[in-house]
Amino acid sequence: MKKSLGKDGEAFARSYLIREGYHILFNNYRTRFGEMDIIAKKGNLIVFVEVKTRTSTVYGQPRESINYKKQMNYQRLALHYVQNNPVAEADYRFDVIEIIKKGEEYSINHIMNAF
Repeated sequence: MKKSLGKDGEAFARSYLIREGYHILFNNYRTRFGEMDIIAKKGNLIVFVEVKTRTSTVYGQPRESINYKKQMNYQRLALHYVQNNPVAEADYRFDVIEIIKKGEEYSINHIMNAF
């Protein structure tokens, strides 16, 4: 259930980003440091996106699960990506997309420059 909830949330986030004008470069970019859910591009901006999907906020907002250690890990993932996929004159940003799924309904909160 947890894995399918996460995959559903990532699919919803990708659709949202495409509607907002982003081009998806990678889904589930994996390295020895871990995995980045989505890497997208909009204009000259590369956006590293972590998607957090929950069914409720009883235990807090989804973004609250991204602690300092995880943020540092995402930065290592991004550095790996940039070193192995050079993009001329690009800026970079870390976003979090929070998704709450209740039944078949989704609510989304896109936090730009999250960390």
